[in-house]
Amino acid sequence: MFDLKIMNSVLGELEDERGIPRAKVVEAIEAALATAYKKEYAKRGQIIRAKLDMDTGTTEFQQVKEVVDDTTVRFDAEDGEDEAPEDESEESLPRFNPEQHILLADAKFIKRDAKVGDELVFALETKEEYGRIAAQTAKQVIIQKIREAEKVSVVAEYGARQGEIISGSVQRMERGNIFVDLGRATGILPYDEQIPGERYRQGERLRALLYQVEESTRGIYLRLSRSNSQFLVKLFEVEAPEVANGTVIFKSVAREAGSRSKVAVMSTDPHVDPVGSLVGQRGVRVSTVTSELGGEKIDIIEWNEDPKSFIEEALSPARILEVVLDEAEHKATVRVAEDQQSLAIGRGGQNVRLAAKLTGWRIDIQSTQAPKAAEATEDVAPTAPEATDEAAAE
Repeated sequence: MFDLKIMNSVLGELEDERGIPRAKVVEAIEAALATAYKKEYAKRGQIIRAKLDMDTGTTEFQQVKEVVDDTTVRFDAEDGEDEAPEDESEESLPRFNPEQHILLADAKFIKRDAKVGDELVFALETKEEYGRIAAQTAKQVIIQKIREAEKVSVVAEYGARQGEIISGSVQRMERGNIFVDLGRATGILPYDEQIPGERYRQGERLRALLYQVEESTRGIYLRLSRSNSQFLVKLFEVEAPEVANGTVIFKSVAREAGSRSKVAVMSTDPHVDPVGSLVGQRGVRVSTVTSELGGEKIDIIEWNEDPKSFIEEALSPARILEVVLDEAEHKATVRVAEDQQSLAIGRGGQNVRLAAKLTGWRIDIQSTQAPKAAEATEDVAPTAPEATDEAAAE
């Protein structure tokens, strides 16, 4: 007999704080009681089930037997047959066990419409006393079942939030990895997913992109990222309603975390300026995102179907004289004035490198005085964030 008041209180607490459904906890208790009963009183091989009545607090114990015939089990000589079956295919069938199985002919005496595969339930005497070992086993079963239910609950909750920004507090730092307390679970921000140069303190609030929910035998790993291009997109989604409602779409993103990013955007509404939507009044929106990214510079350009115009915009703030495309090699030769060459290339080649990533074209920078002075060899496809279905479909 259980104290229903205490039990309901515990069930409610587990459901509210850990997200474990009441039915799952009751199921765990029933499994534990069945295990304890089997260890203390049942015969070897018996299948025992427990049924907990939440209205009265009483428990019923049952033995379960499966209805079988000679096509679903094999009979050895010791089971009453003259000799073991000669058909080798029958060796793969389970051996008849009178504690687990009941023959179809016998089952029909109990249940007229019984058929092979059905389960027959037999009531057992209820026991109130259990030995120390049985009680300890029951405790372990309950703990294991609750952990499994909590694991399923966490995977369901955070699996639905994969690809979103979540926040937590820095719990600890180990070998360059940051462990983040998210409340019901712990996330990990690997070293290579951090923004270079950022420093974190224990207890500090932190926002990051939940980019992977991984379930393993050791537990659940919630992998976070602050350097992922999608993190930048999601930050703009928070700041700009036009991005959140799908009016402004990110076509491609090129990012070197902590230093500089270039984003190409377009609007599905001709009355909405995509660049202005991200910049915001007096630059407040882009400034908020830049601040979250530790001062990372963000170049926002309008996407253009014309490759020449797109490449020209991607190389801003440099002024371009001419863009010549080589479709066969997917290469663009860009001519600039001599005083614009260093600006087009950027410090350490960053500007032309990001432009190449953004557009997906290999870019050669040539000045009017020194032909072929620099080349961007980033022969990669543009990074297409999965922020919207429209962007993915392009």
